[in-house]
Amino acid sequence: GVMDALSWVWPPVLLVLAGWIVIQARQALRGRTRWLLYPVVVVLVLFAIGGGLETILEAVDRGAHPMTGQLVDVGGHRLQISCTGSGSPTVVLESGAAESSFYWGRIAPAVAGVTKVCVYDRAGRGFSEAAAGPQDGLAVANDLHALLAASGNAGPYVLVGHSTGGAYVRIFAARYPNEVAGMVLLDSQPADAFTALPDYAGFYSSTHTVLALLPSVARLGVMRLVYASSFADLPEPARGQERADQVTPRMEASGRDEFVAIPATLQAAMTLTSFGDRPLVVVTAVAEAPRGWLPAQDTMAALSTNSAHRVLQDMTHETLITSESGAAASSQAILDVVAAVRTGAAVAKQ
Repeated sequence: GVMDALSWVWPPVLLVLAGWIVIQARQALRGRTRWLLYPVVVVLVLFAIGGGLETILEAVDRGAHPMTGQLVDVGGHRLQISCTGSGSPTVVLESGAAESSFYWGRIAPAVAGVTKVCVYDRAGRGFSEAAAGPQDGLAVANDLHALLAASGNAGPYVLVGHSTGGAYVRIFAARYPNEVAGMVLLDSQPADAFTALPDYAGFYSSTHTVLALLPSVARLGVMRLVYASSFADLPEPARGQERADQVTPRMEASGRDEFVAIPATLQAAMTLTSFGDRPLVVVTAVAEAPRGWLPAQDTMAALSTNSAHRVLQDMTHETLITSESGAAASSQAILDVVAAVRTGAAVAKQ
């Protein structure tokens, strides 16, 4: 797109500008006035170098991590979906906020050994194209519904959502109840987070401000330093793919827009008031959990009369997905729901 083209243009232009300023300063300015300009020149040069390196490294990353799935038109933009394994029901994995499909690098292969599993990238991240409109929960659910239909993946599905992804799958279940056979909520975002979690409103406000700056910071290559040692628990190639995606201005902008839409997303998630007697497993990571988190997870487990709530004392919000033991527990929860759907039996409590 236009921004991709500009990313190759502005760093050399900035270097030329810095050089021009130095030449003009030497010709027209004397003494202290000239020296006051040099810090500005240094900043311009650093911005140009950072921006140029970021553009080059993004191109290198694209070559190192080619797309494994397919791009499917969902009405105005294309989303990437990748399905592995075989069998029914099809499991659909929904990532948390500001995450892409690579985050499931441990869990997707484990599930694929038993049944068909699909991962995908929401609009504007991973290999998926950006969408024109706001990316709130309703838009995400509609996109996913169109994607599954257009890619030939028939339901009913077992939906799995981590963090904010849990809100997305609950919205999907409310809008398309006949297409959801079971659900797994992995440390899922409560619909009433702003009232049930005492610290959430403050967290949301401060994070909202920081996220607004990150696309510009990422354009200068700074996010590569921030994420240099992140996702260490993930196996390769998922680790490299996740890092490569997270550092880009495109991903930071997508995450920012998604975060802005969270109030609307949580409002939409409230529309799922009952999951009937369909299999539901809620998995909660207690380590580092905010105040009010565990009771909120209990509330979600009560959505179904055929549910289990598994509490993991030594897992964090992230290691539930990325660590070997956390991913094993999450994968088991998914497979237990798959088994309950297949047999019609009550879901396993542990």
